[in-house]
Amino acid sequence: MTLPKTPSFRLDGKRALVAGASSGIGLACAAALAAAGAHVVVAARSADKLAGLVADLHAGGHSAEALAMDVSDVAATEAAVADHGPFDILVNSAGMARHAPALDTTEADFDAVSTLNIKGAYFLTRAVAKGLAAAGKPGTLINISSQMAHVGGIDRAVYSATKHAVEGFTKSMAIEWGPKQIRVNTICPTFILTPLTQATFDDPDRAEWIKEKIKLGRPGEVEDIMGAVVFLAADASALITGTALMVDGGWTAD
Repeated sequence: MTLPKTPSFRLDGKRALVAGASSGIGLACAAALAAAGAHVVVAARSADKLAGLVADLHAGGHSAEALAMDVSDVAATEAAVADHGPFDILVNSAGMARHAPALDTTEADFDAVSTLNIKGAYFLTRAVAKGLAAAGKPGTLINISSQMAHVGGIDRAVYSATKHAVEGFTKSMAIEWGPKQIRVNTICPTFILTPLTQATFDDPDRAEWIKEKIKLGRPGEVEDIMGAVVFLAADASALITGTALMVDGGWTAD
């Protein structure tokens, strides 16, 4: 009997674009893809932080380069992707939150969060898909969404709305581009310990709320996302598209 072989989790020969790579989840995703063998183009607004990341990746024996890019600038983003692509893999970790009670939401905050989290994510995903389609290549596109794309949360009406939108366009794009062998998925983390989330964990009421909701009894670490992103980027997930991979410690199991 010939036993089946596990599809590869390796990414050798693949080119990956990681947006929002200067810190937190995006940085961890870049490190994970590079360790799996991909050439990683790390993108963010902060050129200084990217330079340090690329130096660290090179020091680890990995292949990487930096690309200064503001995802909220659609025209510039499309031009940058066209100039540096096509990319076999996209990880979009660029995003923001301005948490406040719904009754206190300002129009400026609504517009800022929506512009980056929905509009920026939509057109970045489309730009990478355009390059793949023009080259006749398959690819895998991953948007870092959130558990809040599937539930509601205190002071998170705007953020939750934007992440629900990301889930919607991900499913529609997956349907459209499936015949081209371009897969589109999301990763939905719970609260991840990063410098940007530290203020939430420092609030005793919020920290208790998080503790009660996460069934595994701990918040997430960036390392919890790394295996998930390699899986969705690799041939090991070849039949997965239009779906959300929950990395939430059981939060949404209720």
